[in-house]
Amino acid sequence: MSFFGFGQSADIDISLDGTENRKMAEIKSEDGKKERHFLYYDGETVSGKVNVTLKKPGSKLEHQGIKIEFVGQIELYYDRGNHHEFTSLVKELARPGELIQNTLYAFEFLNVEKPFESYTGSNVRLRYFLRVTVVRRLSDVVKELDIVVHTLSCYPDMNNSIKMEVGIEDCLHIEFEYNKSKYHLKDVIVGKIYFLLVRIKIKNMEIAIIKRETTGSGPNTFTENETIAKYEIMDGAPVRGESIPIRVFLAGYDLTPSMRDINKKFSVRYYLNLVLMDEEDRRYFKQQEITLWRKGEKTRKNLQTSPSPQLLVTGGAESFIPAHNHSSDPQDPAGTIEDMKQDTNEEEHSSKMTVQTADAHGDACSTNLTADGMDE
Repeated sequence: MSFFGFGQSADIDISLDGTENRKMAEIKSEDGKKERHFLYYDGETVSGKVNVTLKKPGSKLEHQGIKIEFVGQIELYYDRGNHHEFTSLVKELARPGELIQNTLYAFEFLNVEKPFESYTGSNVRLRYFLRVTVVRRLSDVVKELDIVVHTLSCYPDMNNSIKMEVGIEDCLHIEFEYNKSKYHLKDVIVGKIYFLLVRIKIKNMEIAIIKRETTGSGPNTFTENETIAKYEIMDGAPVRGESIPIRVFLAGYDLTPSMRDINKKFSVRYYLNLVLMDEEDRRYFKQQEITLWRKGEKTRKNLQTSPSPQLLVTGGAESFIPAHNHSSDPQDPAGTIEDMKQDTNEEEHSSKMTVQTADAHGDACSTNLTADGMDE
């Protein structure tokens, strides 16, 4: 192939400036493996050198120009043919001509805007990379180098606690409270649950952190739910007046900041899901959205920016939503996630709900319960 001019006749190496003092960050690749790349922030300059090495010393390489690009790109897995570039900067390194020896080129992208955080999810990937292209008539020589971008936020001015009284009329009334509605990625969720009325034989209670990734729009909307963590916080039947403390440490989990409508392509939201199971194996859950943000380090105070406008909190429902215990998802044995996907937009604010049970012959029957209308 090289004899006919089709093969790659040069190697390209990209080196970044200041790497000896620059941190590296891990990010998942498309196949789920962890990769480490140099870490950058919004507004930082990206500079370095490009070394073009001829494979055959003494030979020459004809080209139509050499360029380097800084690219911010969103790739939706269901639409792999189209890469959506929200940032694209180009620098010309060399005009058309010939290379007769190994050549080193310097480049600099000054104060580059990097509006979104790097992210690899179930159905979408947002990446930043440098791409060097030696343009040739038959086949270009291309080299890419990925970097990781983190978006920093300062402490939210408004960070009210979440306090809500929910339940089923004349059966169960509980009040739950979380100390904040916005948490940084190394924070601790502290809360408490109070039982005001208990007429259901509750067997246990658990709390879970759920990440919901939504991609696309219209008929091409895909929603993927992932249970990040799950804890049993109560075992046994509570009595009226009982209180259960909650303390969840976020630092040990692979979390990203909440992302709202990133470039009109995808969103990532987090929820605290409180699940109760009674002795008849019926499950009730209450879901509350929380906002996660990345806290700026002390050594980078000058890089901290205001909270991104997509970091907003959406209030949850005011009633428990029963979920059927027929899930086949090993990450969600309670079967709550599938119900959440169906019910979030339609029934979250409904004052009625249905709990399915089975009679002595195994036939399904329904019992209508009215939720406690605390909004009223």
